[in-house]
Amino acid sequence: MNPSRGRTSLVLLVLMLVVTVLIFQFRGAATQPEQLDINMVVDKIKSGQISEIVVNGNELEIKYRNGEEAFSRVEPSRSAIEQLIDLGVTSEDLSSTRIQLKIKQPSNLNSFISLITYILPVLLVFGLLYFMLRQAQGTNNQALSFGKSRARMFTGDQTTITFDDVAGVEEAKEDLEEVVEFLREPEKFIALGARIPRGVLLIGLPGTGKTLLAKAVSGEAAVPFFSISGSEFVEMFVGVGASRVRDLFDQAKRHSPCIVFVDEIDAVGRQRGAGLGGSHDEREQTLNQMLVEMDGFDTDTNVIVMAATNRPDILDPALLRPGRFDRRVLLDRPDMLGREAILKVHVKGKPLDPDVNLTIVAKATPGFVGADIENLVNEAAILAARRGRKTIGPDEFQESIERVVAGPERKSRIISEEEKKIIAYHEAGHAVVMHAIPEANPIHKVSIIARGSMGGFTMALPEEERTLSSKNKMRAEMAGLLGGRASEELVFNDITSGASNDLEHVTKMARTMVTRLGMSEELGPMVYGAKDELIFLGREITEQRDYSENVAIAIDAAVRELVQEAHERARDILQKYRTQLDTIAELLIEVETISREEFENAFKQPVPVKKSGTPQLVSADSSA
Repeated sequence: MNPSRGRTSLVLLVLMLVVTVLIFQFRGAATQPEQLDINMVVDKIKSGQISEIVVNGNELEIKYRNGEEAFSRVEPSRSAIEQLIDLGVTSEDLSSTRIQLKIKQPSNLNSFISLITYILPVLLVFGLLYFMLRQAQGTNNQALSFGKSRARMFTGDQTTITFDDVAGVEEAKEDLEEVVEFLREPEKFIALGARIPRGVLLIGLPGTGKTLLAKAVSGEAAVPFFSISGSEFVEMFVGVGASRVRDLFDQAKRHSPCIVFVDEIDAVGRQRGAGLGGSHDEREQTLNQMLVEMDGFDTDTNVIVMAATNRPDILDPALLRPGRFDRRVLLDRPDMLGREAILKVHVKGKPLDPDVNLTIVAKATPGFVGADIENLVNEAAILAARRGRKTIGPDEFQESIERVVAGPERKSRIISEEEKKIIAYHEAGHAVVMHAIPEANPIHKVSIIARGSMGGFTMALPEEERTLSSKNKMRAEMAGLLGGRASEELVFNDITSGASNDLEHVTKMARTMVTRLGMSEELGPMVYGAKDELIFLGREITEQRDYSENVAIAIDAAVRELVQEAHERARDILQKYRTQLDTIAELLIEVETISREEFENAFKQPVPVKKSGTPQLVSADSSA
């Protein structure tokens, strides 16, 4: 139930009770009989106007002969009969006027009701006043706590995540293990004159495990751990963010040694003086307070600040200097061994088929980060449950890889036989060209089943991972990308829109080779165009042209030459292996999906040994 709604209902109930009591009191006052003095009662008795007198304690209930009623109160110290006798009323007076005299025995229930009638309004009024005071006090407390920190504190008594739950980032774990060891045994470092790092900045792409690593530090250090997001500091009211920073560090100092973790620190740590609304705003006040707390005059406390961001390029330089963030921990995409270790972490507690080889799965997932691998394992478990299996097999892992990379299969998509043939030759063209070029990646799978926005796809995976790409390697990838379009031209003497995605990738790759990597013989080893990112407006809104129009024309010509060269290379290869192209396309039309072994058997042509490289997924556009 909503607490505010419950309080509102309570207020309405109290008001209704008060109004009800007041209405009854006013009605009682309006219908109350006439009140007589005791002497007037004696006069009316002697004159014969009264027909009945009921004695009820110290009250006389009087009924006139005409039916009207009245009452009279007497002194509570003596009975009503005694007071009437003292005033001269005798039994003859009562008998001569035929007055009935009755004595009512007092009732406890009537006394209780009478007591409640007087006490209830008082209680209701005091209850309403108390409730209003509590509401005012609660509102005041909320106003006073508006500038308090909203950080969640973990005492470290209950360890949930440790370094054993983090894999694929061994170097980062080593850097943070030193911080944990300093918190556990500071004497060993202090004896050598070393001081505790003031701050640790975790830098990495989304999904690489920055927040998970911070949780592991909390579990390993067994010290209080304060966790807060950077966006929780800033509000619309001026000064609230700085107040929350002060309160956070005050709490941390009281619980030192401890760790303060600020997730997504770029929300408050962006470079100052670049705001559109002026250089002095609420966010900058928050950042200024954080800078002072991290390395001001009062720094004799064992408080380590950990922060995570995937945009270190936009952080303020004062925040990144030594003394604030002394150590930067980089979390990159894991290599094959790292991905295999991450897979082992995520498959714990899940029933795996004995045929599952995690090394093969890791090799088939180049470029995946920790979050991708976790999603991959979860998708495989969901597929196994949907198929009614008791274990997760290699087929589920392969299917989940393709779902994560290209999207789910769209088997229900209805295409004509003509379109199916075009897509088959398009994908066969990719595969044949890649298979024929030594620098290209080996073919892993070819399919003409639609996935996501793709009409079909050709998956090429490297034998081993490399971080550098050579010029010949990039030219081979461009030729492979254009193999689909060249196949359409060769077979159908026409082109379709299926190569739109391929053309986009080829053009971008060629322009990068010319302008960023210096791989053009005509333009030489130079970088053309400075990319200035506006911190508050987003990434790469515009590219600053630091070259002349003549150079721009030369860049366009060099890009066109690279693309045209790749296209002619792909067409020459397909003309040479036209028989293999037809064989593979017919096989795809028949079975729709072929594996690496099936492709190599269908090719039936010895080719040079493949070299290692980066992964490649060539696809036909959904409009094919």
